[in-house]
Amino acid sequence: MATKNNFEPQWINKAPKKGSFRSIFKYGDPNGFKHPNTKLLDELKQKFNLSDEDFKKKETTGNELVDLNVESKLSIAQVEKFIEICGKENVSSKEYERLKFSSGKTIEEAMQLRVGVVNKITDLVVHPRTKIEISEIVKYCDQHKIPVYVYGGGSSVNFGFYPEKGGITLVLSTHLNKIVKFNELNQTATIEAGIMGPAFEELLNNAPKYYGSKHEFTCGHFPQSFEYSTVGGWFVTLGSGQQSSYYGDAGDLVLGVEMISPSGTITTKNYPATATGPKILDIIKGSEGTLGIVVELTWKIFRHQPKNRQYFSFIFPTWEDAVNASREISQGEFGMPAVFRISDAEETHHGLKLYGIEDTIFDKLMKARGFKPMQRCLFLGTADGDKQFAKNIKSKVKTICKKNGAMNLTSYPVKKWEPGRYKDPYLREDLMDYGVLIDTLETSVNWDNLHEVHQKCRNFIKSRPDTICMTHASHFYEQGTNLYFIFIIKENDIKAYREFQEGILDQIEKSGGSLSHHHGVGRMIAKWMPKHLGENQMNVLRALKQHFDPNNIMNPGEQLGL
Repeated sequence: MATKNNFEPQWINKAPKKGSFRSIFKYGDPNGFKHPNTKLLDELKQKFNLSDEDFKKKETTGNELVDLNVESKLSIAQVEKFIEICGKENVSSKEYERLKFSSGKTIEEAMQLRVGVVNKITDLVVHPRTKIEISEIVKYCDQHKIPVYVYGGGSSVNFGFYPEKGGITLVLSTHLNKIVKFNELNQTATIEAGIMGPAFEELLNNAPKYYGSKHEFTCGHFPQSFEYSTVGGWFVTLGSGQQSSYYGDAGDLVLGVEMISPSGTITTKNYPATATGPKILDIIKGSEGTLGIVVELTWKIFRHQPKNRQYFSFIFPTWEDAVNASREISQGEFGMPAVFRISDAEETHHGLKLYGIEDTIFDKLMKARGFKPMQRCLFLGTADGDKQFAKNIKSKVKTICKKNGAMNLTSYPVKKWEPGRYKDPYLREDLMDYGVLIDTLETSVNWDNLHEVHQKCRNFIKSRPDTICMTHASHFYEQGTNLYFIFIIKENDIKAYREFQEGILDQIEKSGGSLSHHHGVGRMIAKWMPKHLGENQMNVLRALKQHFDPNNIMNPGEQLGL
């Protein structure tokens, strides 16, 4: 991956030092890497007016060892109580552990940890083994007014774990990570909330082996954080997967839950539909640990038929053409693609570099047929399900895309994208070593305000000099879609970065987008909630919080800012 003059930065190819700050903020597998390719690096140099010299010395690495002396505010008797409940080996007061499980994957957290800045950390880390232990912990913490935070896979990008008021952090993925019940007849699986995405999917794909089923199954939910997120985390943050247009969002995929709260344990029914008044399940969806701890979920599962998958890609003359075709597909009532993704002109420009398509025969054909760089827009898609069903979707999509001026790129681009779809976040550490930041914000829009939100947010982001702003839509509904903004800037000032990010959130809210589509609220977005939802809705949420958690011990300072 050398540049034109054979220069290549000294990308880090080793796992972070054990006990280092980098080992906390680095995304994913400690030995997982994806370095910028030559074309992307050259583009960044040009955009930010950088030279080889700027990539010869790292600004920060965060490989320094964590060396803190932060006393726990819990008494010896309180710590001993948690040891009594969960066992000594499942309780830690070590500063490194406390910092690790207080940290998510926001850019701001990484910027701080890279220079050794540590804010509040949890007072104790506890790894409960059973839901009975969780129930005991919640009761004890409620009696002693000890705040409780929940850590799943660690991929939060909105300060979801930050211990605002001290207290303890429960890590669910250590022990609560099993399928409790597999039901082929109902096509459901009841799982513990701490099970990680790959483990869940592996069990379902191999259901004939593990459960004696007739069919193989899939969970249908594949967020970019799939490899390092939990099923419980998907649900409580209202996540969406990269194939959600067909399978549904996390909130659609859960039939019932068991939640332990200070006011008691709630186990909702698992009916596919019921008319027994307002659904408590709907109240728990997206609650982000503020009402209680979801310990088990009953998840819809689907037949796993990878041999039937159909792949297709198109290039459109403009963003408007891509949007129009996507709306027709979404409202066509012939079934939905699974992967369904359109990139605006700037994302297409960079995506063609990242996926290795620029300067290939496809690129030359596109240009020859009038699909101009920085105007053309890429569409990536797949179809799942029964063989004829998937083929019909591909055929219908092709007809609609062609009608809207698209050129068929065959399956090549989407097959180039698919193998690395979980790896793009690994670019972050490489770039941050040299002061280049890459971050995202996402919003939900209706078809009739999509272009306004897209344009106003882009205008704001691009008003900052030397800024890359890429946007795609990747979760589609009959009534609208989402916009996912990816911005790349050269910045090392945390305050300046925070002001820029908050400006984007302001613009999303003012232009009519939702505050979040699939990353949840967390502490990062909480202060916009009263304006966005209005006081009447906020009062309903506050009343529910008061019922479930009267002493405000469950993830305090989160969605409601309490």
